[in-house]
Amino acid sequence: MKKFINAVDDVLVESLDGFSAAHSNIVTLGGGHKFIRRKVLKPGKVALISGGGSGHEPLHGGLVGHGMLDAACPGQVFTSPTPDQMLEAAAEVNTGAGCLFIVKNYEGDVMNFDMAAEMSDGVLQIVTNDDVAVEDSLFTTGRRGVAGTLVVEKIVGAAAEEGRKLEELKALGDRVNRATRSMGVALTSCTVPAAGKPTFDLGDNEMEFGVGIHGEPGRRRDTLKSADAIAEEICAAIVGDLGNAARGNALLFVNGFGGTPSMELYLMYNSARRLLERQGVSIVRSLVGSYVTSLDMAGCSITLTMLDDETVRLWDAPVHTAALRWGM
Repeated sequence: MKKFINAVDDVLVESLDGFSAAHSNIVTLGGGHKFIRRKVLKPGKVALISGGGSGHEPLHGGLVGHGMLDAACPGQVFTSPTPDQMLEAAAEVNTGAGCLFIVKNYEGDVMNFDMAAEMSDGVLQIVTNDDVAVEDSLFTTGRRGVAGTLVVEKIVGAAAEEGRKLEELKALGDRVNRATRSMGVALTSCTVPAAGKPTFDLGDNEMEFGVGIHGEPGRRRDTLKSADAIAEEICAAIVGDLGNAARGNALLFVNGFGGTPSMELYLMYNSARRLLERQGVSIVRSLVGSYVTSLDMAGCSITLTMLDDETVRLWDAPVHTAALRWGM
């Protein structure tokens, strides 16, 4: 294993220290490194809180700031944060309008955010489940929440900045989640620092189709195919799952898993866009880059979110975070 580390046990704390120092104009660290929060809170605004295991950066800490999250709770690598982290974050960022938890559908995340919500007043939750690869996996009951979580956080975050109420924001987030589908493919495994070796083995001419963001198995192990062939199968699965809803304007998000260069991600975007537009999907907004990663895994996911006039406007609204910045 070759990684830039000092000691395996200190990776998360030292990374959080570096992140908060690098972006000290946007964020600050909560006590005990339990959460990252916006440096300047907006009184009377519903607070958006997300989180999950580390190793997916810049999700979620890199999405804390104006127009997105008010706080993010980082667990250890691929391990859910604990309820006390959410409780302390909520106490710190709730300015009187309540809190909305945005939770990826993984059993540990859902269980711990549920516990925190039950111990809090004025908290509602959105659970994202955009992955069409498998209905159940090692870590979930039902579909996994993956890169589509970023889309929900951006659109709901913009609406929260407008001063919308807690119930309205939950309804909007649930609607965006229902309009979103994702699927990924891995070309290599990731290596968890504490394990010191790849999570799974892939031959030089193999890929894992439908992989999860923790390296969970997908639909099948297959022979490596061309970018067009990979994009065609992923897009067919996404469009097939959306059914009649896969018509009209959409956001296309091609996300890298951490070990894939931008050149290849844009190549995949080109393949996916051509395929989707032939099928009646009009790509009016785009995002390409490594935002929901799996440590050093080579591979990518494709996310499609069907848009209407309201969600286009909210996607375009100003955002200023470590990972996403526009319109300000």
